[in-house]
Amino acid sequence: MMLTKEESVFLLILVLNAVAALVYFFYGLFIAAPVKTLKRKGETEILRDNRRTYLIRSVVMVLCPVVGVLFFFVSHLLYLTIFRFGVNLEDVTFKKDRVETQVKANEEVERNVIPVEEAIAVNDKKSLRTAMMSIIRGETQESLASIALALDAEDSETAHYAASILSDKLNEFRMDVRKMYTEVWKEDSGQTECEEKLIDYMDNTLKEKVFTNLEQNGFVRMMEETAEILYSKDASAMTGKRYEGLCLRLMEIGEFESARKWCLRLAKQFPGELCSYTCRLKLYFSLKDRAAFFETLNALKKSDVVIDSETLEMIRIFS
Repeated sequence: MMLTKEESVFLLILVLNAVAALVYFFYGLFIAAPVKTLKRKGETEILRDNRRTYLIRSVVMVLCPVVGVLFFFVSHLLYLTIFRFGVNLEDVTFKKDRVETQVKANEEVERNVIPVEEAIAVNDKKSLRTAMMSIIRGETQESLASIALALDAEDSETAHYAASILSDKLNEFRMDVRKMYTEVWKEDSGQTECEEKLIDYMDNTLKEKVFTNLEQNGFVRMMEETAEILYSKDASAMTGKRYEGLCLRLMEIGEFESARKWCLRLAKQFPGELCSYTCRLKLYFSLKDRAAFFETLNALKKSDVVIDSETLEMIRIFS
C-alpha cells in the first residue's frame, strides 16, 4: 500500500521528532546531568538538572510532536537570553536587627465590627465580610468555629473565604499531628516534650469542633493515647489543664468511661484545683448520676478551692 505525500511527510515528522526526543534524553542522561552534578560537587540535585527532568521532557516531546520540541527550545532560548543574568544587589542592605513595632489600635474600626454569628443572623453582608477579614488578619487558629459557621452564610463570597481558610487550616493540622505523633514514638523513655506539645496542640484545635464526627473521634482517641504515654512516662507532666482538656474532649464524643478514668486521675493528682471538681460534675451530669453529682458538688462547697462565676452559678442552680 503506497503512502500519500501528506502521509509520508507526517510519518517523517514523527520519526524526526522521536529521534530528537531520544537524542535529547541520552544527552541529558549521560552528559548534561553528570556534568552539572560534578560542578555542584555533591550538592543536592536541583529540579531542572536531574535525570528525571530529561526523561519527562523527552516523553512530552514524543507525545506532543513538534510542539513539545519547540516549547522546550524556546524556553531554553529565553533562559539563555533573558533570565540567566543575576540580580545586582550591591545597593541592597539587609539588617538583622529585630524591630518590634507597636501599632495603635484602630478603635473606630473595632467599634464597628460585630461578631460573625450576629452578622449571619441578620444577613448583613457588609458586616459579615468585615468580621471575616478581621479574623483572617488575626489568629485564625482561635476562630475556627466562627469560620466554620460562616460556611452557611448566604453571601457566596464570605462562604468561599471561609471554606478556603478552613480547608487550609485543617490540612495543616492533620499534617502537623501526623508529624508530631511520629516523633512521639521516636522519643526516649525519659523524654516527654513531644507528648506535651502534641496534647496541647490537639486540644487547642479539637475544642473548636470543626471536624466531622468520625475524624473528631479519631483525633480525640489519638490524643488520649498520647496522654496515656505521657502519664506512664511522667504523671507530673499531666497538668490540670491537660487533664481538663482531655476529659472534656472525651465527653464530647461520648467516651464516658475513659473520661471517668481521667477525671479520677485528675482528682487524685490535683485535689485542690477547681477543674478536678468541674470535670467530675460535667461527667456525672452527662451520665445522670445524681448521687455522685451532688456528692461532688457538696465536696466543692466545703473545700477551699476558689470558684469562678460559671461554677458559682451552677452551685446556685442546684443548691
